[in-house]
Amino acid sequence: MQTRTLGTTGPQTSALGLGCMGMSALYGDSDRSESLATVHAALDAGITLLDTGDFYGMGHNELLINEALRTAPAAAREKAQISVKFGALRTVEGGFTGYDGRPNAVKNFAAYSLQRLGTDHIDIYRIARVDPDVPIEETVGAIAELVAAGHVRHIGLSEVGAQTLRRAAAVAPISDLQIEYSLISRGIEEAILPTARELGIGITAYGVLSRGLISGHFTRDRKLAANDFRGMSPRFQGENLDRNLDLVDALRKIADQKGASVAQTAIAWVLSRGTDIVPLVGARRRDRLTEALGALDLTLNADDLAAIEHAVPPGAAAGDRYPTEQMAHLDSEH
Repeated sequence: MQTRTLGTTGPQTSALGLGCMGMSALYGDSDRSESLATVHAALDAGITLLDTGDFYGMGHNELLINEALRTAPAAAREKAQISVKFGALRTVEGGFTGYDGRPNAVKNFAAYSLQRLGTDHIDIYRIARVDPDVPIEETVGAIAELVAAGHVRHIGLSEVGAQTLRRAAAVAPISDLQIEYSLISRGIEEAILPTARELGIGITAYGVLSRGLISGHFTRDRKLAANDFRGMSPRFQGENLDRNLDLVDALRKIADQKGASVAQTAIAWVLSRGTDIVPLVGARRRDRLTEALGALDLTLNADDLAAIEHAVPPGAAAGDRYPTEQMAHLDSEH
Protein backbone atom coordinates (compact mmCIF):
# COMPACT_ATOMS: atom_id res chain seq x y z
CA MET A 1 0.00 0.00 0.00
CA GLN A 2 1.26 3.44 -0.93
CA THR A 3 1.41 5.94 1.92
CA ARG A 4 1.00 9.67 2.29
CA THR A 5 1.56 12.07 5.17
CA LEU A 6 -1.19 14.41 6.34
CA GLY A 7 0.45 17.81 6.46
CA THR A 8 3.66 18.66 8.28
CA THR A 9 2.40 17.60 11.71
CA GLY A 10 -0.03 14.80 10.89
CA PRO A 11 0.36 11.04 10.69
CA GLN A 12 1.47 8.87 7.79
CA THR A 13 -1.56 7.03 6.43
CA SER A 14 -2.47 4.79 3.55
CA ALA A 15 -2.84 6.67 0.25
CA LEU A 16 -6.55 5.84 0.31
CA GLY A 17 -8.78 5.96 3.36
CA LEU A 18 -12.08 4.18 3.96
CA GLY A 19 -15.09 6.41 4.60
CA CYS A 20 -17.47 4.37 6.74
CA MET A 21 -20.58 6.57 6.90
CA GLY A 22 -22.61 4.63 4.36
CA MET A 23 -22.31 1.48 6.43
CA SER A 24 -24.60 3.03 9.03
CA ALA A 25 -26.61 5.89 7.59
CA LEU A 26 -27.86 8.12 4.82
CA TYR A 27 -27.45 5.81 1.80
CA GLY A 28 -30.34 3.50 2.51
CA ASP A 29 -30.16 0.14 4.23
CA SER A 30 -26.77 -1.53 4.63
CA ASP A 31 -25.62 -5.08 5.26
CA ARG A 32 -23.85 -5.38 8.62
CA SER A 33 -21.91 -8.55 7.79
CA GLU A 34 -20.80 -7.15 4.43
CA SER A 35 -19.81 -3.88 6.11
CA LEU A 36 -17.61 -5.75 8.59
CA ALA A 37 -16.13 -7.84 5.79
CA THR A 38 -15.38 -4.66 3.83
CA VAL A 39 -13.53 -3.07 6.75
CA HIS A 40 -11.54 -6.28 7.18
CA ALA A 41 -10.75 -6.36 3.45
CA ALA A 42 -9.61 -2.74 3.59
CA LEU A 43 -7.29 -3.45 6.50
CA ASP A 44 -5.99 -6.53 4.74
CA ALA A 45 -5.23 -4.44 1.64
CA GLY A 46 -3.17 -2.03 3.74
CA ILE A 47 -5.71 0.74 4.26
CA THR A 48 -5.04 2.21 7.69
CA LEU A 49 -7.28 5.30 7.79
CA LEU A 50 -10.89 4.68 8.83
CA ASP A 51 -13.13 7.74 8.80
CA THR A 52 -16.29 7.98 10.87
CA GLY A 53 -18.51 10.40 12.77
CA ASP A 54 -20.15 9.99 16.16
CA PHE A 55 -23.46 11.01 14.55
CA TYR A 56 -23.34 8.39 11.77
CA GLY A 57 -26.31 6.32 12.81
CA MET A 58 -26.17 8.01 16.23
CA GLY A 59 -23.17 5.98 17.36
CA HIS A 60 -23.89 2.93 15.22
CA ASN A 61 -20.86 3.51 12.98
CA GLU A 62 -18.41 3.79 15.86
CA LEU A 63 -19.76 0.56 17.34
CA LEU A 64 -19.43 -1.10 13.94
CA ILE A 65 -15.79 -0.02 13.67
CA ASN A 66 -15.22 -1.27 17.22
CA GLU A 67 -16.54 -4.69 16.21
CA ALA A 68 -14.57 -4.74 12.98
CA LEU A 69 -11.31 -3.96 14.77
CA ARG A 70 -11.97 -6.41 17.60
CA THR A 71 -12.44 -9.19 15.08
CA ALA A 72 -9.53 -8.22 12.81
CA PRO A 73 -6.02 -9.69 13.05
CA ALA A 74 -3.98 -8.00 15.76
CA ALA A 75 -1.41 -6.60 13.32
CA ALA A 76 -4.11 -4.88 11.25
CA ARG A 77 -5.86 -3.59 14.34
CA GLU A 78 -2.68 -2.00 15.64
CA LYS A 79 -2.08 -0.15 12.36
CA ALA A 80 -5.63 1.21 12.11
CA GLN A 81 -6.06 4.95 12.48
CA ILE A 82 -9.49 6.31 13.32
CA SER A 83 -10.63 9.76 12.25
CA VAL A 84 -13.77 10.96 14.06
CA LYS A 85 -16.05 13.90 13.34
CA PHE A 86 -18.21 15.23 16.16
CA GLY A 87 -20.57 18.06 16.95
CA ALA A 88 -23.67 17.31 14.89
CA LEU A 89 -26.85 17.32 16.98
CA ARG A 90 -29.48 14.73 16.10
CA THR A 91 -33.08 13.93 16.95
CA VAL A 92 -34.53 10.51 17.75
CA GLU A 93 -36.12 10.57 14.29
CA GLY A 94 -32.73 11.16 12.68
CA GLY A 95 -33.01 14.87 11.96
CA PHE A 96 -30.16 17.36 12.30
CA THR A 97 -30.67 20.34 14.63
CA GLY A 98 -27.33 22.11 14.52
CA TYR A 99 -23.76 21.82 15.79
CA ASP A 100 -22.14 22.20 19.21
CA GLY A 101 -18.51 23.25 19.42
CA ARG A 102 -18.40 24.42 23.04
CA PRO A 103 -15.29 23.15 24.87
CA ASN A 104 -17.26 21.13 27.43
CA ALA A 105 -19.34 19.59 24.65
CA VAL A 106 -16.17 18.69 22.70
CA LYS A 107 -14.84 16.74 25.68
CA ASN A 108 -18.22 15.12 26.26
CA PHE A 109 -18.45 13.96 22.65
CA ALA A 110 -14.91 12.55 22.88
CA ALA A 111 -15.68 10.60 26.04
CA TYR A 112 -18.62 8.87 24.39
CA SER A 113 -16.66 8.16 21.18
CA LEU A 114 -13.78 6.57 23.08
CA GLN A 115 -16.25 4.31 24.87
CA ARG A 116 -18.06 3.27 21.68
CA LEU A 117 -14.84 2.72 19.77
CA GLY A 118 -13.31 0.72 22.60
CA THR A 119 -10.01 2.59 22.39
CA ASP A 120 -7.97 4.88 24.61
CA HIS A 121 -7.31 7.47 21.92
CA ILE A 122 -8.70 8.92 18.70
CA ASP A 123 -6.12 9.42 15.96
CA ILE A 124 -7.70 12.50 14.36
CA TYR A 125 -10.56 14.46 15.91
CA ARG A 126 -12.53 17.22 14.20
CA ILE A 127 -15.80 19.09 14.44
CA ALA A 128 -18.01 18.17 11.48
CA ARG A 129 -19.14 21.74 10.83
CA VAL A 130 -18.14 24.99 12.47
CA ASP A 131 -20.48 26.00 15.28
CA PRO A 132 -21.48 29.57 14.31
CA ASP A 133 -22.00 30.45 17.98
CA VAL A 134 -18.55 29.32 19.17
CA PRO A 135 -15.24 30.77 17.93
CA ILE A 136 -13.20 28.10 16.17
CA GLU A 137 -10.33 28.99 18.50
CA GLU A 138 -12.31 27.68 21.47
CA THR A 139 -13.29 24.44 19.75
CA VAL A 140 -9.75 23.73 18.55
CA GLY A 141 -8.38 24.72 21.95
CA ALA A 142 -10.57 22.06 23.57
CA ILE A 143 -9.28 19.40 21.17
CA ALA A 144 -5.73 20.56 21.95
CA GLU A 145 -6.44 19.86 25.61
CA LEU A 146 -7.56 16.35 24.65
CA VAL A 147 -4.27 15.96 22.77
CA ALA A 148 -2.32 17.08 25.83
CA ALA A 149 -4.22 14.54 27.94
CA GLY A 150 -3.42 11.73 25.49
CA HIS A 151 -7.00 11.12 24.39
CA VAL A 152 -6.46 12.50 20.85
CA ARG A 153 -3.36 12.27 18.66
CA HIS A 154 -4.04 14.90 15.99
CA ILE A 155 -6.42 17.81 15.36
CA GLY A 156 -8.35 17.96 12.12
CA LEU A 157 -10.93 20.29 10.62
CA SER A 158 -13.89 19.74 8.32
CA GLU A 159 -15.46 21.96 5.65
CA VAL A 160 -13.86 25.22 6.78
CA GLY A 161 -12.86 28.17 4.63
CA ALA A 162 -9.40 29.68 4.26
CA GLN A 163 -9.88 32.35 6.94
CA THR A 164 -11.13 29.85 9.52
CA LEU A 165 -8.27 27.53 8.61
CA ARG A 166 -5.78 30.28 9.48
CA ARG A 167 -7.49 31.09 12.76
CA ALA A 168 -7.52 27.44 13.80
CA ALA A 169 -3.90 26.85 12.83
CA ALA A 170 -2.85 29.81 15.00
CA VAL A 171 -4.17 27.94 18.06
CA ALA A 172 -2.66 24.48 17.57
CA PRO A 173 -1.11 22.28 14.85
CA ILE A 174 -3.74 21.04 12.37
CA SER A 175 -3.02 17.74 10.63
CA ASP A 176 -5.62 17.85 7.89
CA LEU A 177 -8.74 19.44 6.52
CA GLN A 178 -11.48 17.02 5.52
CA ILE A 179 -13.46 18.50 2.68
CA GLU A 180 -15.33 17.46 -0.44
CA TYR A 181 -13.09 17.32 -3.49
CA SER A 182 -13.78 15.58 -6.77
CA LEU A 183 -13.88 16.18 -10.49
CA ILE A 184 -17.25 17.88 -10.06
CA SER A 185 -16.55 19.57 -6.69
CA ARG A 186 -13.47 21.71 -7.16
CA GLY A 187 -14.29 24.72 -5.02
CA ILE A 188 -11.28 24.22 -2.76
CA GLU A 189 -8.81 24.95 -5.55
CA GLU A 190 -9.27 28.73 -5.50
CA ALA A 191 -8.37 29.64 -1.90
CA ILE A 192 -8.76 26.73 0.52
CA LEU A 193 -6.23 24.30 -0.96
CA PRO A 194 -3.50 26.96 -1.44
CA THR A 195 -4.04 28.12 2.16
CA ALA A 196 -3.83 24.57 3.49
CA ARG A 197 -0.58 24.05 1.61
CA GLU A 198 0.83 27.33 2.85
CA LEU A 199 0.06 26.26 6.42
CA GLY A 200 1.32 22.69 5.99
CA ILE A 201 -2.13 21.13 6.40
CA GLY A 202 -3.05 17.97 4.51
CA ILE A 203 -6.36 17.22 2.80
CA THR A 204 -8.55 14.19 3.32
CA ALA A 205 -10.91 14.37 0.36
CA TYR A 206 -14.39 12.93 0.75
CA GLY A 207 -17.03 12.65 -1.94
CA VAL A 208 -14.39 11.71 -4.51
CA LEU A 209 -17.13 9.88 -6.44
CA SER A 210 -19.71 12.50 -5.48
CA ARG A 211 -21.77 9.98 -3.48
CA GLY A 212 -21.75 7.53 -6.34
CA LEU A 213 -22.86 10.05 -8.94
CA ILE A 214 -19.60 9.84 -10.91
CA SER A 215 -18.83 6.22 -10.01
CA GLY A 216 -20.00 4.93 -13.37
CA HIS A 217 -22.60 2.77 -11.61
CA PHE A 218 -25.40 5.31 -11.14
CA THR A 219 -28.10 5.17 -13.82
CA ARG A 220 -30.75 7.64 -14.93
CA ASP A 221 -33.61 5.32 -14.02
CA ARG A 222 -32.33 4.34 -10.57
CA LYS A 223 -34.91 4.66 -7.80
CA LEU A 224 -33.46 5.74 -4.46
CA ALA A 225 -34.80 4.41 -1.17
CA ALA A 226 -36.76 6.76 1.06
CA ASN A 227 -33.92 6.73 3.62
CA ASP A 228 -31.26 7.60 1.01
CA PHE A 229 -30.43 11.29 1.42
CA ARG A 230 -29.28 11.55 -2.19
CA GLY A 231 -32.94 11.84 -3.07
CA MET A 232 -32.79 15.37 -1.61
CA SER A 233 -29.46 16.26 -3.21
CA PRO A 234 -29.77 18.80 -6.03
CA ARG A 235 -27.23 16.96 -8.18
CA PHE A 236 -29.37 13.82 -8.22
CA GLN A 237 -32.60 15.52 -9.29
CA GLY A 238 -34.28 16.01 -12.66
CA GLU A 239 -32.34 17.76 -15.36
CA ASN A 240 -29.35 18.13 -13.02
CA LEU A 241 -28.98 14.36 -12.87
CA ASP A 242 -29.14 14.07 -16.67
CA ARG A 243 -26.50 16.75 -17.15
CA ASN A 244 -24.21 15.23 -14.54
CA LEU A 245 -24.51 11.75 -16.00
CA ASP A 246 -23.63 13.23 -19.38
CA LEU A 247 -20.33 14.23 -17.78
CA VAL A 248 -19.90 10.66 -16.57
CA ASP A 249 -20.48 9.39 -20.12
CA ALA A 250 -17.70 11.67 -21.32
CA LEU A 251 -15.41 10.48 -18.55
CA ARG A 252 -16.21 6.85 -19.39
CA LYS A 253 -14.68 7.24 -22.86
CA ILE A 254 -11.36 8.22 -21.29
CA ALA A 255 -11.58 5.44 -18.71
CA ASP A 256 -12.23 2.88 -21.44
CA GLN A 257 -9.13 4.05 -23.31
CA LYS A 258 -7.08 3.54 -20.14
CA GLY A 259 -8.56 0.10 -19.50
CA ALA A 260 -9.96 1.40 -16.22
CA SER A 261 -13.38 1.93 -14.70
CA VAL A 262 -14.99 5.34 -14.35
CA ALA A 263 -14.61 5.17 -10.57
CA GLN A 264 -10.92 4.29 -10.80
CA THR A 265 -10.33 7.20 -13.17
CA ALA A 266 -12.16 9.67 -10.90
CA ILE A 267 -10.24 8.50 -7.82
CA ALA A 268 -6.92 8.53 -9.69
CA TRP A 269 -7.62 12.13 -10.71
CA VAL A 270 -7.94 13.14 -7.04
CA LEU A 271 -4.77 11.20 -6.20
CA SER A 272 -2.98 13.12 -8.97
CA ARG A 273 -3.78 16.48 -7.38
CA GLY A 274 -0.93 16.17 -4.89
CA THR A 275 0.73 13.84 -2.42
CA ASP A 276 -0.76 15.90 0.42
CA ILE A 277 -4.26 14.68 -0.53
CA VAL A 278 -5.69 11.38 0.75
CA PRO A 279 -8.97 10.39 -0.96
CA LEU A 280 -11.59 8.70 1.21
CA VAL A 281 -13.55 6.01 -0.63
CA GLY A 282 -17.01 5.27 0.73
CA ALA A 283 -17.13 1.62 -0.27
CA ARG A 284 -19.81 -0.40 1.55
CA ARG A 285 -19.05 -3.65 -0.29
CA ARG A 286 -15.91 -5.60 -0.98
CA ASP A 287 -16.34 -5.46 -4.76
CA ARG A 288 -16.55 -1.66 -4.70
CA LEU A 289 -13.51 -1.54 -2.42
CA THR A 290 -11.53 -3.73 -4.80
CA GLU A 291 -12.48 -1.46 -7.68
CA ALA A 292 -11.41 1.63 -5.75
CA LEU A 293 -8.05 0.10 -4.82
CA GLY A 294 -7.38 -0.33 -8.54
CA ALA A 295 -7.05 3.46 -8.79
CA LEU A 296 -3.68 3.19 -7.05
CA ASP A 297 -2.32 1.32 -10.08
CA LEU A 298 -3.70 3.80 -12.62
CA THR A 299 -1.22 6.40 -13.83
CA LEU A 300 -2.63 9.48 -15.51
CA ASN A 301 -0.16 11.32 -17.74
CA ALA A 302 -0.41 14.92 -18.89
CA ASP A 303 -2.49 13.99 -21.94
CA ASP A 304 -4.88 11.94 -19.80
CA LEU A 305 -5.34 14.78 -17.36
CA ALA A 306 -5.94 17.25 -20.17
CA ALA A 307 -8.56 14.93 -21.66
CA ILE A 308 -10.27 14.58 -18.29
CA GLU A 309 -10.31 18.35 -17.82
CA HIS A 310 -11.89 18.70 -21.25
CA ALA A 311 -14.52 16.04 -20.51
CA VAL A 312 -15.36 17.39 -17.06
CA PRO A 313 -14.26 21.03 -16.87
CA PRO A 314 -14.30 22.94 -13.57
CA GLY A 315 -17.77 24.17 -12.71
CA ALA A 316 -19.49 21.75 -15.07
CA ALA A 317 -21.61 20.06 -12.41
CA ALA A 318 -25.32 20.89 -12.33
CA GLY A 319 -26.71 21.66 -8.88
CA ASP A 320 -25.18 22.35 -5.47
CA ARG A 321 -23.51 19.54 -3.57
CA TYR A 322 -25.98 19.80 -0.67
CA PRO A 323 -29.56 21.05 -0.26
CA THR A 324 -29.81 24.78 0.46
CA GLU A 325 -30.30 24.38 4.21
CA GLN A 326 -27.18 22.24 4.56
CA MET A 327 -25.12 24.51 2.31
CA ALA A 328 -25.72 27.27 4.86
CA HIS A 329 -23.75 25.24 7.45
CA LEU A 330 -20.64 25.06 5.27
CA ASP A 331 -18.02 27.57 6.39
CA SER A 332 -16.09 26.50 3.29
CA GLU A 333 -18.78 27.99 1.05
CA HIS A 334 -18.85 31.43 2.65
